[in-house]
Amino acid sequence: MPAQNGKDLLIKVDLTGDGQFETMAGLRATRVNFNAATVDVTTLDSGGGWRELLSGGGVKSAAISGSGVFKDADTDERARQIFFDGETPDFQVIIPDFGTVEGPFQLTAIEYAGSHDGEATYDVSLASAGQLVFVEAV
Repeated sequence: MPAQNGKDLLIKVDLTGDGQFETMAGLRATRVNFNAATVDVTTLDSGGGWRELLSGGGVKSAAISGSGVFKDADTDERARQIFFDGETPDFQVIIPDFGTVEGPFQLTAIEYAGSHDGEATYDVSLASAGQLVFVEAV
């Protein structure tokens, strides 16, 4: 597989709840990570003293973060609304040549910054808030 262009890793938000996703405006850097907690079921009878884990027993979660230039677009307004209203709308994460992850996320942090001689920027952090669906890229 050839190298992928970082700008193709997109975070999209459902603006109105109708399944129409729009890319969050101004993002320059995005990151997604998936986690699965383990459940240790090791006993004195475990072979050779090796740890044993319960298959599929742990809690799964995903986290998304991004940073970019504040553009005051519809998606910026929606992000603020999501944060202050404590909503968990559907988001999409497009991972180039891998697939799309979609499901509810809570916006857990939003930060704005700027200097007198530079652009206004923002950082967002999101945490999965329910079951996620993965659709492989075709």
